[in-house]
Amino acid sequence: MEGLKKLFLPVTATLGFIQKYFKSMLFLLLLFVLFAPANEQDLVPNNLQEIKLIGPIFDTTDVVEQIDEACENEKIKGVLLTVDSPGGTVPPSIEVMYAVKRLKAVKPVVVYAAGTLASGSYYASVYADEIIANPGSMVGSIGVIMHGANVEELMQKIGIKSQVIQAGKYKQVGTVDREWTAAEKRELDKVIQGTYKMFVHDVATARGLKEEQSHLYADAHIFTAAQAKEVGLVDTLGVSFDAKKRVEVLSKVTNPRWNKEDKFDKFMKRISAETATMVHIYFPTLSLR
Repeated sequence: MEGLKKLFLPVTATLGFIQKYFKSMLFLLLLFVLFAPANEQDLVPNNLQEIKLIGPIFDTTDVVEQIDEACENEKIKGVLLTVDSPGGTVPPSIEVMYAVKRLKAVKPVVVYAAGTLASGSYYASVYADEIIANPGSMVGSIGVIMHGANVEELMQKIGIKSQVIQAGKYKQVGTVDREWTAAEKRELDKVIQGTYKMFVHDVATARGLKEEQSHLYADAHIFTAAQAKEVGLVDTLGVSFDAKKRVEVLSKVTNPRWNKEDKFDKFMKRISAETATMVHIYFPTLSLR
């Protein structure tokens, strides 16, 4: 019996190892299938990069990192920023705007309006070398808004009262448990108007427009792509193919090779964007839209 055990020891040991680490091996195999290059061409580094800004703008950390990495990567000769976003909160939009401005200083960057290029997403894109808009896209909505719910009646119905201890007259500005006072609205309006003035100034500076004529291109006007071109918000009309070709021309590459977005990363970005949208619904914030 002992002889048989020794004889089959290599087999039983192998089977035991497989059984013990089967899930880990399966996981590694799955990773290999998902991320292994499909062919030799995939092993050649790309010299052009497409970066996407999709969905409401609440957290642009990943997009800014991609832009800065493309800026520092000497192999990347040009960037296409594809945008389809209704806008979002102010600081993240400005973060992307400054990242695009940094990128433009060292290599060409073109923005392609794939669907909606409005408010915060327009702000983010304004310093690109060129803005190309899909003929069916919507552009503009250069404006600022702050909104919040008033749940006072609901709280009364279910028997909930708020308690507050504060220091500072305007510390409760934006609260949701009552109607905002006239003084609080004036305080918020001061912020809104200041942010709007900054928005218009940056658009006028980047696009070579006149601030005194902002009523033509700002004031939260919403334009078709053709109308946006007429007022100077975009440069040309075209589709994704045209936008990529324009990047290739500006980059002066002889053998253009574009990056391919990882499917898993794309899925995770979509989940993150949907989560951020749900959180934003329940909290009043200053938004560009």
